[in-house]
Amino acid sequence: MPIEARDIEALIREAFPNAKISVQGDDGAHFAAEVIDESFRGMNRVQQQRAVYAALKGKMDGPNGALHALALTTKAPD
Repeated sequence: MPIEARDIEALIREAFPNAKISVQGDDGAHFAAEVIDESFRGMNRVQQQRAVYAALKGKMDGPNGALHALALTTKAPD
């Protein structure tokens, strides 16, 4: 079952309610997202991205994952 950009944004928003979130993509499987959140301050990029992937609640896991690819940019606000 394809996933939509708004579904990805909603999942991320649950974990990062105050974040600035932008998700692009329209083929149902390949997306790009930017997540800017204060909680990332002091984390390295890998830690930030792991936190976002955790928010996706397994949507990328295994052969039945609805989300095939996500180009992810994360950072704390300037």
